[in-house]
Amino acid sequence: METDSHKFACVVAQFLDDKLAKNITILNISNVSSLADYFVIVTGDSTPQVKALMETVKDKVKTEFSRLPIRQENDAKNRWNLLDYGDVVVHILHKEERDTYAIEKFWSHAYCVQESEWREVAKEFSEYNN
Repeated sequence: METDSHKFACVVAQFLDDKLAKNITILNISNVSSLADYFVIVTGDSTPQVKALMETVKDKVKTEFSRLPIRQENDAKNRWNLLDYGDVVVHILHKEERDTYAIEKFWSHAYCVQESEWREVAKEFSEYNN
């Protein structure tokens, strides 16, 4: 299934929301960086949840979009995970790491996609809205 980076980012946020990720933020960085078009940033409550959220994204993106991350990174204690899909980079962090890295502050000049917008764009992919 072909999809643009905006929809892809919104759907990834929905996958994470379905698995109880917290503090979901989507930043459109396309006008301020050539790294990617979007960052999806979420918080997990525990190290096992951070790992589970990462596995969920990988599995669901592979199933729905036939895409694998170009690269994947995580810290030794698995409290910070990054999945790079090229146009969309997914950051899954434990609360302390989220506060420490402050990705949103660094990218404060990027446009933040409103929750109502990403939910509308991704509603067909929600496990709970159908």
